[in-house]
Amino acid sequence: MLTLASRLRALDDAALRRTIEIRAISAHGIRDFFDLAEALLNPAAVQAALSRLDRSTLAVLAITATEAPAEPTEPTGVPGASLGLDALTSRLTELGGLPVTRADVAARAAVLDELMLALLSDDGLRVYPAVAEHLATWPDLGLPSALELASTPAPSALATVITTDSRFTDRLAAERAFAAVSSIAELVTELSREPVRELSRGGLGLPDTKRLSSVMGIDIDAVATYVATAARAQLIAHSTGYWNETEAGEAWLLEGTAHRWAALAGSWQAALPADVRSILAHRPGVSWGEGLRSFVTWLYPAGGEWMDTRVTEFARDAELIGITAHQTTSPAGAAVLAEDLEGAIATIGASLPAEVGAVYLQNDLSIVSPGPLAPSIDARLRGLADVESRELALSYRISATSVNRALAAGETAESLLDFLRTISLTGIPQPIEYLIRESAGRYGRIRVGEVAAPTALSRSYVRSDDDELLGTLAVDQTLGPLGLVRADAHRLTSRFTSDVVFWALNDAKYPVAAESSDGEVLHLRRHQLARVLPLRPLTLHSSWSKSSVPRTAAKTSPPTPGSPANSIRRSSPSRPSSSALRCRAGSSSTTCSNRPVSEEADSAPGTAVPTSNALCRSRASSASHPPHKRGWADGRLPAMRA
Repeated sequence: MLTLASRLRALDDAALRRTIEIRAISAHGIRDFFDLAEALLNPAAVQAALSRLDRSTLAVLAITATEAPAEPTEPTGVPGASLGLDALTSRLTELGGLPVTRADVAARAAVLDELMLALLSDDGLRVYPAVAEHLATWPDLGLPSALELASTPAPSALATVITTDSRFTDRLAAERAFAAVSSIAELVTELSREPVRELSRGGLGLPDTKRLSSVMGIDIDAVATYVATAARAQLIAHSTGYWNETEAGEAWLLEGTAHRWAALAGSWQAALPADVRSILAHRPGVSWGEGLRSFVTWLYPAGGEWMDTRVTEFARDAELIGITAHQTTSPAGAAVLAEDLEGAIATIGASLPAEVGAVYLQNDLSIVSPGPLAPSIDARLRGLADVESRELALSYRISATSVNRALAAGETAESLLDFLRTISLTGIPQPIEYLIRESAGRYGRIRVGEVAAPTALSRSYVRSDDDELLGTLAVDQTLGPLGLVRADAHRLTSRFTSDVVFWALNDAKYPVAAESSDGEVLHLRRHQLARVLPLRPLTLHSSWSKSSVPRTAAKTSPPTPGSPANSIRRSSPSRPSSSALRCRAGSSSTTCSNRPVSEEADSAPGTAVPTSNALCRSRASSASHPPHKRGWADGRLPAMRA
């Protein structure tokens, strides 16, 4: 305990935070480094860490714990005795009957060192006594002993289903792939229009879930699965409390169906552990079933319910996106598992419905596609019209509101009509042309901009040469929260910024345009994109990735007052807390900032991470206070968001 506490105290803030994150240690009851060391070596915490490790890493730990020399090689107080990596490599090779490389053993030892389950030094690997004692109880718990971890061979490879008709499997997989891509495209599009909020306890609220279910054309219980699939591919991400479209998602919507599917399949394959991936990389017709579960149970012997859930999730997602069909690997899925995405695209593309590039325009202002539209055409049509039917043959409807939306995005009457002429099989019906020209003529009758010299009560203006229209705005009760006040005959002012006022008027279906200080029309984007930040991996051979929710940061400028994100505290998970200061251990004269933590750091769900100020104070007080009186100076252990 003392040794681990001293090791923890010697870590810098970033390394200490990293340790707490990867071990998912709760802050409850932690007052100093001794409490933290005790929490890390608690049997339940040790078992939780071991359950995420694969068999080979566990074998390195267990063999070291059981076969290291009985006494430490030097009286340093380091726990246990060290076992040299060369000796460890030789012993593992002997027990397993297969060659083991020193580099592989060193990489796995580094994982154990980072998890604070053992200490890696030039002398070799040393296991903390509490960890060794816990491993010794495994046989009584029905878990493998050290010898079994190192010597039990892997179960036989997955069986080939002889009776499988690969053409049927290919066709069924293609149908599922097309359905998944279509539903996720609707999800990404909907989030670009209106983000959904993540509840504080996790998950989406029922109203948002129902909305997404309706838009995507799927059962309400399946929404979470599709959201996780899209997030894993980094098409959407969690940012400032909301799920938003990402830059990758925006570009993905313009790709062909086969390439869209490849992005989903590639992200699924990348999240698989390397050992499982190599077992699944077989020819078409390989059945997963119990063979896969048996292998994963062998690979993660302490995984238990957690690992069973992970296997179920990966198998479910494989069926969802067409990697498998009825637990049988599809031809395209086999190419994905073999890391041949180009081959997978060619295979799946041959079975997908052909994309079309023309539509029927009708007098009732509807637009009907005879098949799945080319993505670039579909994306532009959605800017001009609202989707009514999301079957294989899409249907859209043009309205004054949808035309205003297109004009606000930078279109003109002529650009819209030219676009429709190039894709229409029936010409442009007169009602559609009239609606577009009439809407374009009205567009911009109301202008919104920023006040040149803003005050607390006057930050933006609304102007119009139509006094009657301006009067209507002033008395419109739906716009009451904007606090519009008449400044002169042709101008109103509001205490909110111009983008908030613009979107409020746009939602109320007024012909509004945003303008610069020079009177030039501006084209606003309603919602920010979420930018995915790279996650730092644990090291090689880490367990199954929890990558369904990528870390994100806001892509654009901070949200304006009145926007959904404004009330959510922003975070910057890519850098340490603003209060992270370096304090020398044992220095009673060190001073630390008392500023509150204004940013949040990532950790496992439900995990609390000690602040850097508290760590500094704990280090500073170590020399002048006995162990039983040491603790966090201010008692603050704010929860850090995952």
